Amino acid sequence: MALEGWFLWFILFWVVVLVGLFAIGGYFMFRKFLKSMPKKDGLSDLNWEEYYVDKTIHLWGTEEKAMLNELVQPVPDLFRPVAKQKIAGRIGQILLEEKVKKMKLEHIIRGYIIATPKRDHKFLRKKLAEMKIDISPYEQYFEK
Repeated sequence: MALEGWFLWFILFWVVVLVGLFAIGGYFMFRKFLKSMPKKDGLSDLNWEEYYVDKTIHLWGTEEKAMLNELVQPVPDLFRPVAKQKIAGRIGQILLEEKVKKMKLEHIIRGYIIATPKRDHKFLRKKLAEMKIDISPYEQYFEK
């Protein structure tokens, strides 16, 4: 039996689609694997994020959580929990380094800017403009 005509193209199409989907999935799994690898200090990036969140969880009130949820709205639903964890970890790191007793809006915005990849800064600027937040005090963090 030889593959001919439309059935051949149908099979080839699905082979290409499946290989593409496996490649995309593998890429994201490999990135997650790299983040879970221990560094020189014995802890991985994920461990540090969890540590910072656990140490500062008492500083997160309902307003702060609502602000974080509002800021991560542009992130697709599938990646939103991971983004929130990463951003909360960075905010926690800032709070611990500065030995802050109460979280402020400036900490949330600064942590969000620092935790966000540079390619997403234009979306972040747009979101902050929609929320009518002046970004001029935070320009230095956009350039790091």
